Amino acid sequence: MAGLAWWIAVFLSPAVRTATLGSLDPIAVAAFDVPLFVIGSAVAAFGMRAAAVVAAGWTGIVAVALAGYATITAEAGWGVLTMLAATACSGVALCFVMLGRVPTELIVRGPFAFRPAPARRHTAAHVGATLGQMALFWGFFLGLLPFALVWLEQRWAVSLPFHPMTAPAGVVVLLLASALGVSSAVTMSSRGSGTPLPSAMPNHLVIAGPYRWVRNPMAVAGIAQGLAVGLILGSWLVIVYAVFGSLLWNYAVRPLEEADLEDRFGAEFRQYRDSVRCWIPRW
Repeated sequence: MAGLAWWIAVFLSPAVRTATLGSLDPIAVAAFDVPLFVIGSAVAAFGMRAAAVVAAGWTGIVAVALAGYATITAEAGWGVLTMLAATACSGVALCFVMLGRVPTELIVRGPFAFRPAPARRHTAAHVGATLGQMALFWGFFLGLLPFALVWLEQRWAVSLPFHPMTAPAGVVVLLLASALGVSSAVTMSSRGSGTPLPSAMPNHLVIAGPYRWVRNPMAVAGIAQGLAVGLILGSWLVIVYAVFGSLLWNYAVRPLEEADLEDRFGAEFRQYRDSVRCWIPRW
């Protein structure tokens, strides 16, 4: 239905056509996209699995091709974002059609599988490893990726104006969130004999420091940091990236992590989970 509505808007509104397709011929694109995506999605909605595979696969191909076109020509940026959203939704829908659920457990396979850290390592080694992980992750997720998104946002001509005070506010939020993140990480590694990584998880349940007030202070810090970077850079796309990351973590990673904690710590973790909230601090 969303794809059909978009194509109707493309042919009725020159502004929508230019913003989403640039100089591409809408008739030539529609000749492929309408049957493979719009009609294919409709057929898939009635339970035909092959149509779901075709619709989701085609949508991904179009998203990649349109992103390349927009990056080269600086046109059709809003079309790229539309197709990326369609690809994500089609992928989730395909999982439900084929499996009846989204296989989130694949996230914690291989090097990201839950494993306790070596218990015999000295506390300083755990703290050092944790700080090294933070430097690597912050550099990638709060530095490299946001700057790449800002560049694409400008190249695709989809940037929006921000109030001048958002940057100073972002700096304040970033400093506070970073302090919370460092405090939480050091507490986990020093009290829990492990690191925040799933492949070297703490050997003891940590309920000290920030963990006394909220169950996932590092996640709270990371999400706040992402939002702060978006404010500092004046990028709504970075803010969306941070919000998407929070949803992914909350609905895909957190249930798996908490199930592992319950398996390892049993009643101790259940009592902690029942008394301390996940996101909202309790004093």
